[in-house]
Amino acid sequence: MSKLKDKLTEDMKAAMRSGDKARLQTIRLILSAVKQQEVDTREEQCDDDIIASLTKMQKQRRESISHFEKASRQDLVKKEQQELVVINEYLPTPLGDNEIETLIAEAMSASGASSIKDMGKVMSILKPKLAGRADMSVVSAKIKSALAS
Repeated sequence: MSKLKDKLTEDMKAAMRSGDKARLQTIRLILSAVKQQEVDTREEQCDDDIIASLTKMQKQRRESISHFEKASRQDLVKKEQQELVVINEYLPTPLGDNEIETLIAEAMSASGASSIKDMGKVMSILKPKLAGRADMSVVSAKIKSALAS
C-alpha cells in the first residue's frame, strides 16, 4: 500500500472521529477515485498514480469553480473551494514561477529546443518533474513564450 493511500485512510478515520463532514466527504471522494483506478487497471496505485488522480481532481474543481462563478452559484463555488483545499493538502508543494522557469530553461537546453515545433520534446522532459507540482497549462504557456522569443 502506498504511503499517500495510508495517509488518506488515516485522515478519513480522523475526520470521522472529529465529525468534520466536509473533509470526510472529500477524502472519501479521493479514495473512491483511487479505488476506481485500481479496479480499472487491476493493480494497486502507487503514490505517483494517486498524485495524478489528485491533479486531475484539482483541475476539475478549478474548472467547476469558474463555471459556478459565471452562473452566480456561490453555494457551489464554496463547496468546490472546500474540496480543493483538502485535495491540495495531499499534493506536493507547488513550485514557484522562478523554479518553473529554471526547469523550462534546463529542459530547453537538454532537448536542444529552438522553436515551437520542439515544444513536445520540452514537455516530455518537464512532465515527470512537474507532475502535481505545477499547473501544466501555465507551464505550457511559459514554454510557448520562451520558444517564441
